[in-house]
Order: sequence, then structure tokens, then C-alpha cells
Amino acid sequence: MTDFVRNQWYVAAYGREVDRELLGRTVLGEPIVLYRTEEGSAVALADRCVHRRFPLSASRLDGDRIVCGYHGFTYDTAGACVSVPGQQRIPRTARVAAYPVVEQDSFVWVWIGDPSLADPRAVPRAPHLAADGWTTVDGMECIDAGYGLLVDNLMDLSHETYLHGGYIGTPEVAAAPISTEVDEGAGIVRVSRHMDDAECPPFYARSTGIEGRITRRQDIEYHAPCLYLLHSRVAPVGVLPGPDGDDNSAFHTEITYAITPSTHGRVYDFWAVSRDFAIEDEEVSRVLRDFNHTVVMQDVDALNLLQKALDDEPAGYQELSINIDTGGLAARRILARLAEEGARRTSGTPAVEAAAR
Repeated sequence: MTDFVRNQWYVAAYGREVDRELLGRTVLGEPIVLYRTEEGSAVALADRCVHRRFPLSASRLDGDRIVCGYHGFTYDTAGACVSVPGQQRIPRTARVAAYPVVEQDSFVWVWIGDPSLADPRAVPRAPHLAADGWTTVDGMECIDAGYGLLVDNLMDLSHETYLHGGYIGTPEVAAAPISTEVDEGAGIVRVSRHMDDAECPPFYARSTGIEGRITRRQDIEYHAPCLYLLHSRVAPVGVLPGPDGDDNSAFHTEITYAITPSTHGRVYDFWAVSRDFAIEDEEVSRVLRDFNHTVVMQDVDALNLLQKALDDEPAGYQELSINIDTGGLAARRILARLAEEGARRTSGTPAVEAAAR
């Protein structure tokens, strides 16, 4: 089981999900309610009324304030209780946690931990999600597995050959050697797999129109703990993308995953596929949305099975790792360090559990 990494930014929702309807999510075991003020700012509060723990996400808005649907305790955007039923005096401890929020690149990020440590400049970027000249299809699935299993899955793309054959996997993916770079200080792991002569999988054949074999570049950039970027470049064989991956003859696709632990046995898998070609073509968008959703669901099924197998594993099992696991092992090491550092710091401001008096 991978420990939670606190004092970090996590994606809680897509920006379009947060509106004037109250939205409940659980991040690192913390129930959170999200909504948008009348002026348009995103708000994240602890999703439990201090009185009898009723979910605020099952309550209602009155202007920018949440009115608890059970007994009417009312909270402002900072989490302070501003009204209680049947009395004028508001108990000093009547407040819920307010989580720092940053809305960036189509995501709503929340800070889980000590709010005094929250630096909006530290939110990792995925600019293609909102940039001109790009178009994106996206979605979110819940996986009944620890988030570390999803990190492992994404850091080693050789599984595409076996789990995702007929969609994005071809024999060359598993056969190609990888190179790995680790920036321990920044918490970034990069894994590259370059194929000069590979079969073109349906995911790219259907979206780009390429016939025949391709040059294929897969360059992973993982920003621990939450953001995963896969810079994908494909071109017909003989038309090599430049070393910076920006050759105009290549088709550029950015695959984005936000890996957000919900509980120790559940993870939110936010996924997006962005492209800089055929950006007005709705049929290409449909193909990429359908194909990637199928691929994500194959991962969901596999990781659900894997978690069940691990839950039943007898004590003393020794895991085997090989060369393809280099990136995943580096990610595990960084996550372990970040979890240890977070545990040494103040654990933040959990929701207040005081009874009204």
C-alpha cells in the first residue's frame, strides 16, 4: 500500500464539473464539497457539518453560503459558520476546513495538508488542455485500487502490448528499450521509449489516417504525486520527428492523467487526450474518446483484479522487478520520500468536530 502524500496539490475535479450544484469528492480520505461562487470562483470545504456530520454536498446553496440540509447550520466560503438554528451566539469552534484551490489548465486543484504551505506556483502545468491550437477529449473513472498501482501502470507502457492490443498496443512497445531520467529534488521522473519502425495501432491509424508503419515516440513526464504527461509523437516511417518532438510533419498527441487518491482502496483516474491536428474534426474526437475510454476501462478492470490479488497475498511475498520497472520504482521512491516529509509536517486543518453549544 502506497502511503498518502500530503502537503501537495491534487486534482479534485474538472473545471466544468464545479458549478452552482454542490459536488462531493473524497481526496486522501478527506470528504470535500466543491462549488462555484456567484462571481465564478471555485470553493472547496470539508464535506461534513460540525453539528451532526451531515454531508454538506447533500445540502443547498444560499448565495455563496452552504446551508446544511439537516439542521440549517450555514457556512461561508472560508468555512466559518455564520448562522445556527435557534440561537444568536455562534460557537467559536463552529467552522469547517477550507482547502486552498487553484484552477488551472481545465483542472480544479486542491491542497491537502497545511494550508500555510500551499504555493499556487507549485501546481504542475498541462497547458495543452486549454491552449489555442489544441483540442481535448477527457473523462474520469474510479478504480477500486490503491493509487500506487495506477502510478505503476502508467510508468511502464510495455503493458500496452498485452492489455491494450487492438487499440494502442503493438509488439514494438514491449520490445523497445527505455531510457529513464530522475530529478529527485523536483519529484519528476521521465521515461522514454522511441520506436523507429513500428506497426501503427488503430488509435493512431483511425485518428491520423496514416497507412503503413510509423515512427513512434513515447516520452513520459511524471510530476509526483498527481500529474502524468505522455508526450506522444507519430509519423510515417522515414519522416522522423526532431529531437525536441516539435517537427511539423509529426502528429502530436498529449495524454494527460491526474492520479488522485480518494481512499486507501480507491483512486480517481482523470484522463485526457489532446491533439494539435484535425482539431475541428468531430469524428476524430469521437474515435479518440471511444478508444481511450476503452483503454482506460481495460486498466480499471486490470487494476481492480490486481488489488484483489494483492489483498489476498500471504505475508512475505517478494516482488520481482526488471528493467522496464525502472521508472515505476523511481516514482515509488519519490512518493515514499514525499509521504515521509509530509508526515513530519503539521497535518493541516481537518474538519472541526465540535458540538454546537
